[in-house]
Amino acid sequence: MKLISLPAFADNYLWLWQQDSQAVVVDPGDAQPVLEALARDGLTLAAILVTHHHADHVGGVDVLRRATGARVFGPAREDIPGPFTAVMEGDQFTLLGQQVRVLDVPGHTAGHVAYFVADAPESPVLFCGDTLFSGGCGRVFEGTPAQMLASLDALAALPNNTRVCCAHEYTLSNLRFAAVVEPRNSALQTYTAHCQALRAQGLPTLPALLGTELQINPFLRTRHPDVRQAVAHHAGFAQATPTDDVTVFATLRQWKNDFK
Repeated sequence: MKLISLPAFADNYLWLWQQDSQAVVVDPGDAQPVLEALARDGLTLAAILVTHHHADHVGGVDVLRRATGARVFGPAREDIPGPFTAVMEGDQFTLLGQQVRVLDVPGHTAGHVAYFVADAPESPVLFCGDTLFSGGCGRVFEGTPAQMLASLDALAALPNNTRVCCAHEYTLSNLRFAAVVEPRNSALQTYTAHCQALRAQGLPTLPALLGTELQINPFLRTRHPDVRQAVAHHAGFAQATPTDDVTVFATLRQWKNDFK
């Protein structure tokens, strides 16, 4: 199972999952990079996986479907270019010899889903769209902070060796914010240096490792005392550390929204 990140637009990654002469593409906002990769490597596109309805994730679906005949899978609760096979939490199907499990992860959008390949060679693989980023998470556009926190909790419960295939190269900007939240986090400092070196070579920081994210990503660490204290200090809460998890998460997310 080969994972290829195809850059698109300013900072998107379209994930191409290759197995022998076949491939699956995830969130093809632009068809052209996918068509070029298929032609270059002599691949047949077997399927298209869509996590949510935003244009930079679905813009190339129609072109690819017409050009390749690939089957499209997408969230049952969102309007994406049809026809497509609607999927939701608990659904499972087989692609390229691997079992794919669907996870409902609302928050960024109301019907956002993720795709988890538990038994992928080497280690599990998660295609999470715009729910989880390395060092960060997606903005809460259509869902609620409570939904987004629950979605992140569900992803955090996956195996630590899961390779997290995020849809954007936001890592360095996310890590700048994370360092403000947790300036004494040594794991974060080490990971930041690693990612800076990758980007200096023009290489992607992704896929990320879930176990690392649990150590450095403030949005997966909202129950950690250091994160809670930083949020309380930033927001000027009357009590030293708020006890409501959703309040902590929502305040942290708004802090990141305003961060320059």
